[in-house]
Amino acid sequence: MKVGLCVLRITGDRWRNRDRIIRMIEAMGKNVDLILFPEAALTGLANNDDPVHDLPLGEPIPGEFTYTLGCLARRYGVYIGIGLLEREEDHLFDTAILIDPAGEIILRYRRISPGWHGDNADPVVYRSGDGVSKVTTGFGSFAFLICGDLFTDELCDSVSNLRPDWLLFPFARSFEDGKIDKKRWHREEKWAYVERVQGIGVPTFMVNSLDDDGTFGGAMVVAASGRVVTELDIGEEGVLYFGGKDGVPNQPNQANPYSGGYH
Repeated sequence: MKVGLCVLRITGDRWRNRDRIIRMIEAMGKNVDLILFPEAALTGLANNDDPVHDLPLGEPIPGEFTYTLGCLARRYGVYIGIGLLEREEDHLFDTAILIDPAGEIILRYRRISPGWHGDNADPVVYRSGDGVSKVTTGFGSFAFLICGDLFTDELCDSVSNLRPDWLLFPFARSFEDGKIDKKRWHREEKWAYVERVQGIGVPTFMVNSLDDDGTFGGAMVVAASGRVVTELDIGEEGVLYFGGKDGVPNQPNQANPYSGGYH
């Protein structure tokens, strides 16, 4: 299985973000089996706990954008995983989906940890998922966790008990001061994530959001043992390529798929 973990700079313009997601898929779709984007890849976590502002950020699932992704998945014969803010009537979820090469949504996971919204957000509007599940494919079985879910013991235990072959982990992490601090990441934060993956015992594909509000990007492939197999450093836009089985790399590489670039 060849995988591309996509770190793109998410802006306040969702249509520009949409175009860049499509272009990234087009640039790499024939060369990989699975493409994974970060949490809330279309809008970023731009919500501010005001439903009037936030509900329009959500996408229906299924909906027009997921239909477009499904068409791309069929065209290139690729699995696409992506995080999206999801709107269901007057409810908002922090969601991740996996689309198969037939263009079908085969796995939808709604984040359970509450850190994507404020403590005073209306619980009638800002909703959580109700459990972790997995789906089996020709490349083995997959499950999702999103961002703070990885630091929730109960959810990590659920993934361990499910025993998927791979864990997909889109997230949107920033430091409190909004800075891209590579020394702090490599000294402290990175190893906290690695330790959680080791505790679950499932090989994990991790990709972080990169935006102007402080999320600092980065991507990693972490083996079930907790070994960092390959990584794309924080603060860098691009794709981390990985080809391997059971957490052992064949052809790890990192590159920016854009010709000319979008900034």
